[in-house]
Amino acid sequence: MKKTLILLIAIIHLVPQNLKAQDNTAAVAAVAGGLVAIGAGIAAVEQMKEQAELNATEWLLTNHPEYTRFSLKTLDFDGKKLKDLSSTSVITFKIREFDFNNDKPELGKKLVLFGFTSIGWINEYGIDFDKIRWFLIDSNEWLNMMTTYTKVASGENNEEIIREALKIGKVLNTGIKGKKGKDIDFYKIEGDMYLVTDYNPEMKFIYNERSLGIYLKESMDLIQIGRGDLIKIHEFFFEE
Repeated sequence: MKKTLILLIAIIHLVPQNLKAQDNTAAVAAVAGGLVAIGAGIAAVEQMKEQAELNATEWLLTNHPEYTRFSLKTLDFDGKKLKDLSSTSVITFKIREFDFNNDKPELGKKLVLFGFTSIGWINEYGIDFDKIRWFLIDSNEWLNMMTTYTKVASGENNEEIIREALKIGKVLNTGIKGKKGKDIDFYKIEGDMYLVTDYNPEMKFIYNERSLGIYLKESMDLIQIGRGDLIKIHEFFFEE
């Protein structure tokens, strides 16, 4: 909000002095109205972020009481607009266990919590958590998921080669950058083309040019994890 006020003051001073008084008033009022709307939108997103993190924490405490020392932070919401969030099909949370060493937190196991959303999960009242299904994974499960995804997204079928590349290489938009030139390139397909494979009894994975698709068989919902978010999750597990 402070940035919004600074921007408003700057714009007021930039209005040419030779404009008529009523024109100045109208211009400033229009700008102020726009900035107030922007500020309200930012505040709404921040409130939803806090809501989501609180609900994710409640879900973890209820369903996994074995976790008693952890941090939880969403990968989403930052820098996003309300209209972008309403079309989001998954919200992702980074979870990190920790313990104390000489009274200082020492980070431990990493987890990721997915919140798979359904249509209408954001409404005029905020987030409808009844339209979110939760799925918790660790680094081993993520490695299994990425191995299956890479097999369908590329011409490489050797799981040992894929796993090694995923562990020590780097996931890019175009594939996996392996060590010593052992790269795995993803297929170049059109935006309306899909490659599908079974992952487990609950899910199918879908390779598309821009995302990892997760088809939930029971609800028949197609979840899309953008390539950028996929890279962030992988870096969290294997690089941070």
